[in-house]
Amino acid sequence: MTDIQRRTSLFLTAIVLFTARCATADERSNIVFLMADDQCTYSLGCYGNSDVDTPQLDRLARDGIAFDNHYDTTAICMGSRANVMTGMFEYKTGCNFGHGPLLRDHWTSSYPPLLRRAGYLTAFAGKFGFVVADRSNGKGVLPESDFDAWGGGPGQTSYETRKNASMAQYAERYPHSTRAYGAFGRDFIERASKDDRPFCLSISFKAPHRPVSPDPIFDQVYANTEFTKPANFGRAKGEHFSQQSRQGRQFVRFHEWKYSSDYDAVMSKYHQQIHAIDVAVGMIRQALDQFNVADNTVIIYTSDNGFLCGSHGYGSKVLPYEEASRVPLIIYDPRQANSGKKLRCEALTGNVDFAPTILALAGLPAPERMDGVSLLPLYLDPTVEIHKSLPLINVWGPAKAHSYSVVTKDWKYIYWPYADGEFKATEELYHTSIDPLELENCLEKPAAAAALRQMRELYDEAVSSWKSQAVPYHDYKKYGTIFDRHLSWAEKKGP
Repeated sequence: MTDIQRRTSLFLTAIVLFTARCATADERSNIVFLMADDQCTYSLGCYGNSDVDTPQLDRLARDGIAFDNHYDTTAICMGSRANVMTGMFEYKTGCNFGHGPLLRDHWTSSYPPLLRRAGYLTAFAGKFGFVVADRSNGKGVLPESDFDAWGGGPGQTSYETRKNASMAQYAERYPHSTRAYGAFGRDFIERASKDDRPFCLSISFKAPHRPVSPDPIFDQVYANTEFTKPANFGRAKGEHFSQQSRQGRQFVRFHEWKYSSDYDAVMSKYHQQIHAIDVAVGMIRQALDQFNVADNTVIIYTSDNGFLCGSHGYGSKVLPYEEASRVPLIIYDPRQANSGKKLRCEALTGNVDFAPTILALAGLPAPERMDGVSLLPLYLDPTVEIHKSLPLINVWGPAKAHSYSVVTKDWKYIYWPYADGEFKATEELYHTSIDPLELENCLEKPAAAAALRQMRELYDEAVSSWKSQAVPYHDYKKYGTIFDRHLSWAEKKGP
């Protein structure tokens, strides 16, 4: 049986098992999709950090399944959110900062409108992250009318609830937006509990995205806390990284954002913002219990990208390294026998998998053009695999820092194409299953020669997919040439 046939069989088995539980349409599962902004894995107790206070999210992991190899295939908010909604890689959505909006054709086949057309009551609150346009050079708008309840906002939104027009009603009681989104979720769940339709609630927290603005009600949670630095913290742990990786703002922000000089204070505020998300998650789960819908509601929690937080001497996100591209993923399905067993899943998963998963939960097929696959088979059996590899894309920011990568469950291969002047095209290879801190580039290690060959082959396949499937607008086609490791820089630049 081929890999594709096995994945198809697992998917169909999951759908059969799911639909067998649903005698009528109104018994389809409710769905709560929660997404943080800029949250790395080591910000959670359930991912091994004993310095942080995240009881609700840790409980969610105990109740459900935590995923240890989950990647955002584009590690910046606009591109990642388009990945999540559409189930497609960035070069197929054509959507990211510096490129352009999501076209309506892609939006109409994303999970929120598909669920609504199938009879779901839908809601969105928080940072939407992108706009929808009718044509590639058209003006984009937020698709507010495509939801039954709307608490979303344009751009980065604001931590001040009163400045978010759709959330203004919560401003007096919840002046900080994080708990306001929890209240929005609570109120929507109450409304949905009185409706005959299943519901899908999507909340996209602004936290812990900068500018740093933690809710002062939690000022004492990390007062005077000394945080343990990760073993890959600091510039000395990043000397083996490519010269290209130092050309973006991620490198300078190690000092600019004071990871180098005031680590405890910086991380205290970062973790304080995540603690507020934890409280909001508790509000939502309490509402599910209060309004008697918890037993048929699947909860998914993740982040749109990670955050480097000083690892290797870098700040921010975007880069293909673990802290920026690998993020938390927790799924809790109270109907399944594996719930409550404190299980973890090491299978490779990606943010493009959310749309097909949510559609599968609703008993709907995923459009063929989606690159992701349903995560449901992993919940039924955390030992199976659904992906051989996934791409990690960065075509945002300075051209010198653009990269294309492939990651498997065990390895990561990074290609930095820029080779003008003092720069040379650079490869990096990491054995992430035994070196998750990426402290050793294995490119020249004889013992890794077979892995390098395999990862280069997977990379070449990923480049071929880019060339054949990239949208013909928003400047994406050219990267199929730029990322081709078999071409010289002169050939890529052209005459």
